[in-house]
Amino acid sequence: MRLLSVIANALALFSSVSAFSNPPLYQDLADVDLRRINDTYYLSTSTMHFSPGAPILRSFDLVNWQYIGHSVPQLAQFGTGYTLPPGQNAYITGVWASWLIFVPAQNKWFWGGCTNFFQTHIFSSSGPDPTSTWTQISVINQCYYDSGAFIDDDGTVYVSFKDLGQNTFGIAQMSADMTTPVKTQVVINLPSNMTSMEGTRPYKINGTYYIFTSFPDSGGEYVFRASSIFSTSWVLKVFLNGVTPLPPLVGSIGQGALVQTQNGDYYWMGFSWSYPNGRIPVLLPITCDGWPVPTLSSNGQLAASYPNTLTPHPLTNNLTGVDTFAGNSLGVQWEWNHDPDTTNFTVNNGLTLRTATLTNDWYAARNTLTRRQLGPISTATIRMNFSAMKAGDRAGLGLFRDVSAYIGVWRTGNTFTVNMVNNITMNFSWVTTNTGAMAASAAVTGSTIWLRVISDSTPAVDSATFWYSTDGRSFKQLGPSFSTDTNFQYFEGQRFAIFNFAATSLGGSVQIPDFELAAGAYTGVAFGA
Repeated sequence: MRLLSVIANALALFSSVSAFSNPPLYQDLADVDLRRINDTYYLSTSTMHFSPGAPILRSFDLVNWQYIGHSVPQLAQFGTGYTLPPGQNAYITGVWASWLIFVPAQNKWFWGGCTNFFQTHIFSSSGPDPTSTWTQISVINQCYYDSGAFIDDDGTVYVSFKDLGQNTFGIAQMSADMTTPVKTQVVINLPSNMTSMEGTRPYKINGTYYIFTSFPDSGGEYVFRASSIFSTSWVLKVFLNGVTPLPPLVGSIGQGALVQTQNGDYYWMGFSWSYPNGRIPVLLPITCDGWPVPTLSSNGQLAASYPNTLTPHPLTNNLTGVDTFAGNSLGVQWEWNHDPDTTNFTVNNGLTLRTATLTNDWYAARNTLTRRQLGPISTATIRMNFSAMKAGDRAGLGLFRDVSAYIGVWRTGNTFTVNMVNNITMNFSWVTTNTGAMAASAAVTGSTIWLRVISDSTPAVDSATFWYSTDGRSFKQLGPSFSTDTNFQYFEGQRFAIFNFAATSLGGSVQIPDFELAAGAYTGVAFGA
């Protein structure tokens, strides 16, 4: 039965049919930038405070994707809060809408983005492979907010951005080595009733310049057009307005990127605001004859499916499945909540988490390791050895957002219990308002436990259940269903999270031999049982 489930999930994720359905990738991947090099496509996305930042995904058909790396290896260079020191955090700051581009003259990839409304940071790969080592090469003391980049015919790179203080769009011409702007100019004064426009993406098509931009007030996407990049006479036109996706996606569509295939076709990928799962990518073909025009259904909405114009190319799946933490480094699917304390975890054919923070506040605890949900319903399961926990330690698996809950083992003296804790909350100043309430508890013996979270983010459900097992075969639900929050202010979607923190003293640890992420509500036997 287990093999059949795995096969079914794989077929659902990587179907080689003649059409693709939206969303092509049901994970929280917002503010996408898309690039094509020969027949390979690359996607970059926002990650806010999660580390490493700016993941890179690869595809050969724009539908099947896999994680291959990150452009921002750590976040500490953005400020002290990114390491979660006592009394500080960096929630929802960090890697916002940004750009990823390959510059042939440099034979390298570059990433750029504004952090903390203050500075623009630029990173580069060490070579033409985007999985090579990335390092920061420049800091520009101006915020190129929600910026985009493109290469003109002569090889010059231009960056478009919003000046938040002036409500204008600007263009920066970059130096050949991508470290400094050599010319910066305001090109667009935003209309007085549309000053919230953001998320610029510049392109040149058939000699004409375009800047795509999102207008969140109306849930729309617009395009500016001009005959030269530094023109001050850009013309504005609607690209999408009031276009909605089909359920289970629920929100408006905007803030995307354009790419041309090797066959000459154009596609635009934006995202749908579909919390608590997050901002989910949608893909649609467009035509471009003077103005880009989206291909919509007969009723003017996002179609249920579109014909493939590229040969389907399934990839090795690292979105779901079992991770046994093989080798001595984490897979590229994982991101920490803030920069981790590298002295307090090891990967060696299994993950060991030592307590890194003395706190009773999960939001203040370092070394919480996260994975994006696979929507709209997915199941995460871990096996955990808890024999090395110290008194006061709390370790387990949860759903992490500004309204959170978890199932975990607590050690009190020499007694171990498995507890479901819910209603862990932050306010919109990202200050913890509730460290959680014990909703249910059960005694456990031995040294190994399986913990499971089933998250259902379909509309009108938006809830999760928490389960445990002492043999990996028979699971018991612990506590009530947890109602997940659908507000947008936290921006990042809900994630599965593995944690271990100390309420009394440091020095304890847990060992995680494996983690499993399955599409749908999986209630069967756990890996390693």
